[in-house]
Amino acid sequence: MFFFTIRRLLASVLVLLVSSFLVFALCAASFDPLEKYYTQNPRPPESFFNNLRETLGLNDNFFVRYWNWLSGVVTGDFGETVNGTPVTEQLWPRLMVTGRMIIGAIVIAILLAIIVGVIGAVRQYKASDYTFTFIAYILIALPTFWFAALLKEYVAGGVNDLFGQQLLYTIGEETPGLSLYASGWELWSDRLGHLVLPTISLAALSFAAWSRFQRAAMLDVLGSDYMRLARAKGLTYRRTVLKHGLRNALIPLTTVVALGVGTLFGGAVITETVFVWHGMGEYLLSNGIDQNDINVVLGWLLVSAVFVVVFNLVADLLYAVLDPRIRLS
Repeated sequence: MFFFTIRRLLASVLVLLVSSFLVFALCAASFDPLEKYYTQNPRPPESFFNNLRETLGLNDNFFVRYWNWLSGVVTGDFGETVNGTPVTEQLWPRLMVTGRMIIGAIVIAILLAIIVGVIGAVRQYKASDYTFTFIAYILIALPTFWFAALLKEYVAGGVNDLFGQQLLYTIGEETPGLSLYASGWELWSDRLGHLVLPTISLAALSFAAWSRFQRAAMLDVLGSDYMRLARAKGLTYRRTVLKHGLRNALIPLTTVVALGVGTLFGGAVITETVFVWHGMGEYLLSNGIDQNDINVVLGWLLVSAVFVVVFNLVADLLYAVLDPRIRLS
């Protein structure tokens, strides 16, 4: 297991290195930090553009630019924005905001997908199976922004009216200014109230698709010979399903979840826009694409790539835990 983990770690670092090169090449070909100055009236003199190109390192060879950027990233320096502010100072606080929503959404989506998938397979063609199937298809068909808007309009209002106080919030990641004087449970309960709806919005759409994979994998496992053998040896049906069936049925779901992390990042951009969160999504749209700022876009894409690679690494390690034959191969 030790050498298996080392091999996977080295492979992940190599994948991340190749990803960083491709991301930098695409951004270098797509973004021009000087573009907004070309349309100014009156147009700045040519000496202004020359000085700015020299300051931003645009006159350097492509590979020199990539090496300078990569060297900075390794030490935690993502460069500066077009306004001269270090990207790292802006990136990490926003990553913390988006990270707690994505991590929460992944955990909720996985748990619900396993529970619903197993119930749907064990009770195939029963009323509960049809009900979960219907709900899953509805959630898969719903656009992200519309589902988030429905949560804001009906769920938040209904829950707050039911308890007679505001428990769920529909705008922002915390009450503005609260962190200046509040701490401990008061601050975290406020953040939790703001976190519930965006997390549910993000988790529900992923859970719907993942539960279908889990149901299909569980149905394959339930028809296996070793499951019938376990039953023939006298194990109860519940113990057979949970101990022998569920473990093998989790392998396909692990693959789907690892590949779905990138989609979650894309969904988080829309969810943050609907709930007015100042996270990575707003940072990419407002500070990166709108400002034509290559360092901001590079930072966002690299962080996304790190998330995807890390989750695929975790998936590889889980394969080995769930199926020891993978380690031998």
